Amino acid sequence: MQWHDQAIILGVKRHGETSVIAEVMTRERGRHLGLVRSGRSRTMQPVLQPGNEVEVTWRARLDEHLGEFRLEPVQLRAARLMETATAVYGVQAMGALLRLLPERDPHPHLYEALQIILENLHDPADAGELFVRFELAVLNDLGFGLDLNECAATGVSDELVYVSPKSGRAVCRTAGAPWADKMLALPAFLNASGKRAADSDSLAAGFRLTGFFLHRHVYEPRGIEAAAARDGFVQAALKALREPRLHAPSADDRLSG
Repeated sequence: MQWHDQAIILGVKRHGETSVIAEVMTRERGRHLGLVRSGRSRTMQPVLQPGNEVEVTWRARLDEHLGEFRLEPVQLRAARLMETATAVYGVQAMGALLRLLPERDPHPHLYEALQIILENLHDPADAGELFVRFELAVLNDLGFGLDLNECAATGVSDELVYVSPKSGRAVCRTAGAPWADKMLALPAFLNASGKRAADSDSLAAGFRLTGFFLHRHVYEPRGIEAAAARDGFVQAALKALREPRLHAPSADDRLSG
């Protein structure tokens, strides 16, 4: 058995004296593991860094086997990803999110989103907004997607400022006012019609929103904790957004563009 695909390195672990088992996110075959012979060599170590883009060929006798990877570098961005705290934590946090999905389950849209975020992690302020959207996409693929397009009570699409913690659906200002203290805030940058970039307050609300539903539907039922890298990323992104910015296009434009 053999296939060829584009992939992003998520991580590696040692295997024997000279080899490693590499974990990659592929475009067409989802998260996948494979043996890389001589993966600890001077030639391969710079390639096998998280965030790097590679061409991967997988071979195995049977489909259910671990198989062997042969990798060719396409874009070695790992050195640049070590320059900011959001990039260092962000690569680790996104890898942890992708590990929540079944291995070898295809999610091509998540691969594309991962590519976009990796290209923007050098800008910590942009990275936070993109990361919230990535968490929403992972929740959706796990079967716990939020409905943020219209009010659960009235069906209107204007003035959506709350999210019901029970249903995960948006609620407009008027309908949600009596229960405002029990609602989660819906940041304006997540509104379907919103084009404003996130500020520190709205980004913090976005992290609380996704964190709440990840904990309720994923971490708590599985008996696991959120990756420590997420906390590091959140703090770094919020710190960056406290600094003034002159021009702030919406991250939604970059993900959809």
